[in-house]
Amino acid sequence: MRTGYSALSTQHSRGGGAISAQDCLFCKIVAGSIPAQVVWQDATATAFRDLNPQAPVHVLIVPNRHVASIGDLAAEDDALGGELLRTAAQLAEQEGIAASGYRVVINTGPAAGQSVAHLHLHLLGGRRLGWPPG
Repeated sequence: MRTGYSALSTQHSRGGGAISAQDCLFCKIVAGSIPAQVVWQDATATAFRDLNPQAPVHVLIVPNRHVASIGDLAAEDDALGGELLRTAAQLAEQEGIAASGYRVVINTGPAAGQSVAHLHLHLLGGRRLGWPPG
């Protein structure tokens, strides 16, 4: 885990969302100005435990720069998407849930349950997860 790098890019989302990076809860966690149980941090992403876990392992993985939702990703963000998914797989190993199975969820928009306007992946595991969800 890498921590303590000097400058994080907190650009506004391409869609010009209502929240700025300066006001974003997850941007503040990435910057270290709001405490969280960080389990992973590198130059691209930060991962921390969800405050309202829905499974024994529930980790949120966020890009370090502000992107409001998956709908705000552009072609030049293809590498970011892959890195976030690879981070989820690495965290599943780190958290001891890779062998038994895990779920990665991205909610987009209020009707889907996105409560923070910053792209984030939910890594869930440690128990049997039913289908369909929700």
